[in-house]
Order: sequence, then structure tokens, then C-alpha cells
Amino acid sequence: MRGEVVYLFAFDVANEIATERVGEILAARPTKFELPTSPALPRDLRIYRPLTVEASSHSTPLGSGTIRSLVRVYQIGVVSVVMRLAFDVGSLSELLNCHEPKLADGVPLSTAARALCEDVCRSLRDTMVEPALLAEPEAYTVFCLTDLGGATDAGAWTTAHRREIAELIAAAPSSTLSDMQVGEVNRVARSYNVSDAMIIDWDAAVVVELDGYLEDVLYVLEVANLQLEEYKVIDERLDSFLDRAYDDLGKQRYGVLGRYSSTLAALRLIRVDLTKLNDEVTHISKFIGDWYLARVYLAAAERFYLSQWRQSVENRLGQLDELYSVVDGEINNRRMVWLETLIVIFFAIDLLMLWFKE
Repeated sequence: MRGEVVYLFAFDVANEIATERVGEILAARPTKFELPTSPALPRDLRIYRPLTVEASSHSTPLGSGTIRSLVRVYQIGVVSVVMRLAFDVGSLSELLNCHEPKLADGVPLSTAARALCEDVCRSLRDTMVEPALLAEPEAYTVFCLTDLGGATDAGAWTTAHRREIAELIAAAPSSTLSDMQVGEVNRVARSYNVSDAMIIDWDAAVVVELDGYLEDVLYVLEVANLQLEEYKVIDERLDSFLDRAYDDLGKQRYGVLGRYSSTLAALRLIRVDLTKLNDEVTHISKFIGDWYLARVYLAAAERFYLSQWRQSVENRLGQLDELYSVVDGEINNRRMVWLETLIVIFFAIDLLMLWFKE
């Protein structure tokens, strides 16, 4: 069996990246990713095309000995590092050690991906809006098979090897999985014709493509993976902002004349920023015009629980909006009370002045 293991790493690096201002990445001129489209695709459909650049290769004791690296830069502030390792094995069990590979110098692949992302961020420094501290990426592994050792029906092959596939995806050797877990791992599967099939799980996927072309399916999985990363980042930011809002509301730290209106202004900007980011993350998948790729994306979204993450983010944005309204309304009420008090005082002074004049 021949193919390659593809490692996807999605890094949130900024609130936004002005991709139209990017001239070079890693001293190379990037190109826009071109996804081949179906003739049935609407001509007026806008397809998202991130900037792409081929990075340097790394040596490794696994597979063919070389890992190819690719970097994609997305306008929503995400840098995606794609690393690909070719293999030629006799059975799927030989790929179990490819879940956490190391380079020839012993450096974990995730560490190399992070270092590459840091280099990219230095190249993009002037185009990044509100750069973020580089945190742990959202990682995903795809085992791609382009030669099954003579088998020509991908669907039949995946059915016959469903236990081996489950063990590979779950990184569970020696047939330790129960039949129920094997069924769960293989539950979300997609196929278009006899030459292709795929099984998608939470942490990894197996893709069979005997025609050899994998880029469209890999790109769909990459987009779903970076959406998951962005929803997690938004959720963490909302946790922080909601704690701040609850603190302001509970401690009554705002003054009667709006001394702490800067807090409200910050919350207002936060609300707008996160709403905009949520909208952009949601709509980045509009590139999917091919019905089969759309099914692949929906399968990945199901496994990554993207709809639940999106709903959680939207609910929290609603909570932030309500808290903002409560605090803002309380400050406005206090202002009105003091304004009315001042009006009464001025009116009383005016009456006293008239009284003394008489």
C-alpha cells in the first residue's frame, strides 16, 4: 500500500491578516490556492483562495525520509501548516507510529510546525491586525491511500478492513477496540465512486483515492479544522470577556456619571469584533460548490461538532450583548436621575433668586 500521511496544523495568529498586502512569505512569493471546480458550479460563486507557499522540507526516519511542508495564510487570522509524509507499507498497522512522528533530529513534528509558523508570522508582521500569542494549534491527521496493493474497489476495501482502519484512526494496536467502537469510528463515511472512500473521525481520517488526486478533499478537511480552531479561540475570548462583564456588573464599579464608560466602549468593540470574526469563520466554507465536497465538509463538521461550537459562540455573544445592555442601561438611569436632580436644584435656585429680588 502506498500513499502519504498529511498533518494539518491550524494556528490562530491574529485577529485578521491583510492578505492583499502580503508580498512575500518565507522569502518566497505566495500564490492563491486554486480549487478545481465542477462545471455545475455557479459562475458567480465566490471561492475563498488563501495564500499558499511551499516551505522547506524536513528529513525524517519514517516513510520516504522527507516531509514536505506547505503554508496557507487565511484572512481571518489563521496560518495553516500542512506537512506531508509519503509511505509504502504492507499493512495499516505499520502506520500506527505515524500519529506522533519525529524528525531525524528527534524534534516532534508539532514543534517543527510551530517553528515554521513563527517564521511565517515574522514575514507577515506588518500585515497582521492585533497579533495573538501563539498557542497550541488544532491538529488533525489524514492517512491518504492511493494504492491498495491491487484492490480497485475502495468502498469494498474499507468495509473489509474496517477494524484495521478503526485501530489506525484511534491509534489502538493489537485489536483492543470493541465492535461497538469500531462501528462508531467507521460511522461517518463518504464515497463518490468505486475508486474513492473516506472515513472521518474526531482526531484523524482515512482517505482512499485511487485516482491519486487528494487536494480538494484535503482542503475541505483543512478548512473544517481551522474553523474548529477559530471557534475554540472565540470561545476562550468570550470566557474572558464575560468574566469581565460579570465583574463590572457585580461590583458596581461604574460611576454615577459614567466614569467607567471606557469599559462599556471596550465591551462594545469586543462584541463587534467577535461578531465579525464569527461571521467570517462561518462563511469561509462558502467555497464548497461541488455537492460531494459539501457532503465531505458536512461529515467533518459533524465529527468536529462545528454546529455546537457555533451555537455556543452565538449564545455567548447574546449573553455579552445582554450584559452590555444591562450595564449601559444602569449607567444611563443613574445619569438621568442626577440630571433630573440638577434640574430641580437649578429650578429651586432660580425660585430663591426671584424671591430675594422681590
